[in-house]
Amino acid sequence: MFKILITGAAGYLGSVLVPELLIKGYTVVAIDNFLFNQTSLLDVCCYKELIVIRGDARDKKLISKHLKGVDFIIPLACIVGAPACKKDPEASKSTNLDAIKMILELREEDQKIIYPNTNSGYGIGEKEKYCDEKTPLNPISFYGKLKVEAEKDILRAGNGITLRLATVFGISPRMRLDLLVNDFVYRAVYDRFVVLFESHFKRNYIHVRDVARAFLHAMENFDAMKNEAYNVGLSDANLSKMELCEKIKKQLPEFYFVEAEIGKDPDRRDYIVSNEKIEGTGFKTLVSLQDGIAELIKGYQVIKRTQFANV
Repeated sequence: MFKILITGAAGYLGSVLVPELLIKGYTVVAIDNFLFNQTSLLDVCCYKELIVIRGDARDKKLISKHLKGVDFIIPLACIVGAPACKKDPEASKSTNLDAIKMILELREEDQKIIYPNTNSGYGIGEKEKYCDEKTPLNPISFYGKLKVEAEKDILRAGNGITLRLATVFGISPRMRLDLLVNDFVYRAVYDRFVVLFESHFKRNYIHVRDVARAFLHAMENFDAMKNEAYNVGLSDANLSKMELCEKIKKQLPEFYFVEAEIGKDPDRRDYIVSNEKIEGTGFKTLVSLQDGIAELIKGYQVIKRTQFANV
């Protein structure tokens, strides 16, 4: 049975991943500063295999102590997204990059690391040409640049896997409304409209539960996959913002959307992505975009607040 150290364990992704690992019988050391006062790990505190540590992922003494005896390291602690990183660049660098360098310095040679990168590192892709793992990375935001540099450090150090995640969506115990699909569905449910800036910009999408499954897949197939980067997304969901809104409208017919004649999207990325490499290892997604939209519509009967964003 594996022992896994996860930083940022009570975040949007960690709150879905940690229960899956515990169900498998793994021991999880969950480190989080609980910055948003979230209670998303309460449901799994009954597991004897769960160890919860309230602390900062940048605390060298803390991380060094809890790395002992760990098989896998999954560093989820992150200031996520271009706006949040722009708002506090110093905290972003110390959390998103310096903390990764520290883990690489502290870990033992045989301790494995699985790192969540973002496929926003592709920046602006060539029209109608898929970005695969051999495509040069060209991040256009500070957030993307930090994540790309961290990925390079991990792959250079060895005994690691990086997952270049598409834009994540879906319900999590630690919910976020600032992610694109989650945001647009929320607006469709409560505002009934959205104004789009540069609606032709495309990106790829992936459900949060499929992301958790990708981490499990990487753990269980580590030797075959190690020292490589993998795109992780829905192969049938390389969509523009306009196309995404059309998908939402199929389930919420009263949803109205229009493109603004002036103004720019603060997140300039625009690309389509190939996920063939990880699919070639046997990984398959289970949650479609339409199923995820339906899930969000139900979830927003529970949530009618805006404090679930990271900015």
